[in-house]
Amino acid sequence: MVNSEQRRRQLAREKFERQQQRRAESRNKARRRNAVIAAALAVVVAAGGGAYAIAGLTDDGGKKDTAADNPSAPPSPSESKPAGPKMTIDAKAEYTMSLKTNQGDIGIKMDAAKTPETVNSFKSLADKKFFDGTKCHRLTTENIFVLQCGDPKGDGTGGPGYTIADENLDALGKPAADGAVTYPAGAVAMANTGQPNSGGSQFFLVWKDTKLPPSYTPFGTMDADGLKTVKAVAAGGVTGDNKGDGAPKKTVTIEKGTVDKT
Repeated sequence: MVNSEQRRRQLAREKFERQQQRRAESRNKARRRNAVIAAALAVVVAAGGGAYAIAGLTDDGGKKDTAADNPSAPPSPSESKPAGPKMTIDAKAEYTMSLKTNQGDIGIKMDAAKTPETVNSFKSLADKKFFDGTKCHRLTTENIFVLQCGDPKGDGTGGPGYTIADENLDALGKPAADGAVTYPAGAVAMANTGQPNSGGSQFFLVWKDTKLPPSYTPFGTMDADGLKTVKAVAAGGVTGDNKGDGAPKKTVTIEKGTVDKT
């Protein structure tokens, strides 16, 4: 027969075990969340003389020199940025972006209905030959699996001189407990500064399923040949000492970039 003292010890032991279980679950949840954050904060990019350590998929082209000491900070109201180009596309129509590169052609079916401002910006830039002769400056092969392009400077700091609004952020479903959604292989999405509505001209091509916060506008899907081309670039690895994140060894130059109504 269990006496009162034994029962008290049993209850105390069960309470302790429950506490340990809750703590273990909390630690596991934190580790999953931190893994996503680590993927998004995978790299520090030099920008305007400061350390730019927000999201790994950054586009610093819209920032002003007055933010150089803290490039991650949003601009003050007096530092308003020029708006994007005038809307000229037909959001009910279908558009395709074609990237002719030295490594192979990449075709991208764009979602004008859900991302009209993004598609309109790309159409405007492509018509001005903005992407012609630019390099895809960044390849990642650990944690996140993307090829990043669209920077006229080729170093991650360039852009069109304006920013566009985020769009279609709920397209990939509800985030998991760790705050991530999966950008599937073949997806094409906007890079940004880590601040809302800060996309410019830089975009990334996902060559393998990648978990990221739902902060990057998904606006298109690569065709099979395009995905094959990007995978071949990824297989070549990256340059430099920053393992898994750097310029691709197989240099990718966009010889001609066009956006056409189909």
